[in-house]
Amino acid sequence: MTIDGLEDADVSRYLRPVVIYQTTMYLFLYAAGITACYSILTFTQSTIEPPVGPPAYTVGANFPTSVFSSYYIPPAATEEPQPALHDPILNITYPLNLTNPDTIPDTDDDPVFYPQPDFDVSNSTAAAIVQAAIANITAIIQTPGSSNCTKCQNALSVAKLVARTAPRSVPDMLVTLCQETKFKSNASCVENYAATNFGAIWTQVLAFATVEGLDGRYICNSLSSTFCSQPTTSPLNTTGLFPKPKPENATAPQPSGKRVKVLHLSDFHLDPRYVVGSEANCSSGLCCRPGVHATGLTLPQIQVPAPLYGAFRCDTPYYLGLAALQSIGPLTNTSADDPFAWSIYTGDLVSHDTQNQLSRAYVEYTEYSIYNMFKAYIGSPVFAVLGNHDSNPEAIDAPHSEPDGLGQQFSWNYDHVAGLWQENGWINATGAEEARLHYGAYSVKNQYGLRIITLNTDFWYKSNYLNYYNMTNPDVSGMQAFLIQELQAAEDSGERVWILGHVLTGWDGTNPLPNPTDLFYQIVDRYSPHVIANVFFGHTHEDEFMIYYANNGTNLSSATALSTGWIGPSVTPLTNLNSGFRMYEVDTGSFDIYNAYTWYANVSAFQSLDPVITGPTYEFEYSTRETYDIAWPAEAPLNATYWHAVTQAMESDNGLVSTFNTFEGKSSIKSPNCTSTACAQAKICYMRSGSVALAQKCPKG
Repeated sequence: MTIDGLEDADVSRYLRPVVIYQTTMYLFLYAAGITACYSILTFTQSTIEPPVGPPAYTVGANFPTSVFSSYYIPPAATEEPQPALHDPILNITYPLNLTNPDTIPDTDDDPVFYPQPDFDVSNSTAAAIVQAAIANITAIIQTPGSSNCTKCQNALSVAKLVARTAPRSVPDMLVTLCQETKFKSNASCVENYAATNFGAIWTQVLAFATVEGLDGRYICNSLSSTFCSQPTTSPLNTTGLFPKPKPENATAPQPSGKRVKVLHLSDFHLDPRYVVGSEANCSSGLCCRPGVHATGLTLPQIQVPAPLYGAFRCDTPYYLGLAALQSIGPLTNTSADDPFAWSIYTGDLVSHDTQNQLSRAYVEYTEYSIYNMFKAYIGSPVFAVLGNHDSNPEAIDAPHSEPDGLGQQFSWNYDHVAGLWQENGWINATGAEEARLHYGAYSVKNQYGLRIITLNTDFWYKSNYLNYYNMTNPDVSGMQAFLIQELQAAEDSGERVWILGHVLTGWDGTNPLPNPTDLFYQIVDRYSPHVIANVFFGHTHEDEFMIYYANNGTNLSSATALSTGWIGPSVTPLTNLNSGFRMYEVDTGSFDIYNAYTWYANVSAFQSLDPVITGPTYEFEYSTRETYDIAWPAEAPLNATYWHAVTQAMESDNGLVSTFNTFEGKSSIKSPNCTSTACAQAKICYMRSGSVALAQKCPKG
């Protein structure tokens, strides 16, 4: 075996004293689609340090100013920089007031879109319709005897009439109803239902949804689980779903023995509005911003001043994001002359601002800024996907089939990222055109022969409200039809595939919708393990994995484990986590993963850093193969069979679950413990749940 970019002498520099041991075992493998039982197998395994750089890397105190050509406000030890960014795709220079923390907007002035009314009405008639609807809905809510679900769906029927006759009046009506019924605080009502926030989107949903049926139950559940319970997964008719039946005895290609390094970054969440010295432990919302305060305090009192490099309840300042990127090369022993074979980015670029502070321009600024930094520090193609925060309104994407010509309302975003990816040389013109057509998703074959298929997973994300009509169809957008088409072509050509997305399909089941994830699970079953080598997600900010099994997970065993969903750690520390990234060791023949290495920065140490003297330290956290030491053969990949064996070991040793839990939060001191049997059982169940339907069966821990 060889590792690209490392000569024998280089490898020896990073070897620990080798521990040789001999193991005799019975090995039952389900690999490459073939079940085989080997009798007694004796092998010798070596435990070595990963072929990487030093165990830790401390970033220098000086900001790498050359990454940007000019600045409105230069970097300083007490202030985040404000680079002056010129976007080559839009041919604009973003203004300072877009990201200046002193000029954060409180309204979004982007265009909003409404469905066409069934007929024209005057303003006075529209006002009368709204007043009647408010009275009617109020009466429905107050009527005793009916279930909350029935009341909610009846109220939706009234609101639908307004959306079909006076659509431009719906957002104000929703705000009024929200405030008068005290459904949320007055400010939250505006944030959720004002036209320039989500009000126009909800108007589209009401106009097109079958509110008295399945659509209505999903809408009501999304508003509150006390209104309607979440509908169960609908039966999926797979007749005619796939162009061809699954080949009998389908096998994955053999490994080449040559391994390369692949970087996995996720959830950068750049915050260019981060304010050093502001409150890092605020009572609500995104901290490290002007105007926020800690519980029990009022401004200008500060409980925990925001450090230069970030904090647990804040998104990624420029200083932290660039510190992470500066650390990657030394820690992974890669460079511009010896880069990663390729890199993947599983989505979420934009900070967690409230919707009224977001805009198309802010999203486009962030997309350009982060991809520009990637290009400067990662010397390989970066195959990126859009996350739920990488849109405006946040999490919303419209299917092309949406009526009234509304299917193209987010094309501005797909055009922009496709142009940036092509500009950076990560995909070609054909791939960029495909990304424009498929909601930012594309299918490309990289220089090693691996096909990489990316998806816009907003089409199964529960917070994309435009998913809430035609819920009986698990693929309204056609995204998964595109996936099937590309997987079938890969199978016909003998190609191996990596699938990249953002929102995961399962784990605890709280983020995605049931029907689309059930469809995805069937697709993975059909094309695994001979075509699909691995699946990758982000979104949770945590370091996790899921296993996909044959026959819709009805029999969870090593013989039925098909594919793995790797959930990448985030760069952002938001949600009380450390900042981290991961590298895979990948075979160039089978494109299986043979090891995964994770690094992190201890965010709790940032408060004590003197930024005049030093930056943060990123350090080696763990090797997957060595951490979950289940006597796995050295030449066997970390495939779904491996991960199922790990979960079996966890069932016998809950200490392994506790270890997993530590690494799940990237060794954060803020991560809760998982030492009880109930917690361990829940986590193991989540690891085996690649869909909402399976996750809903898991015990609560």
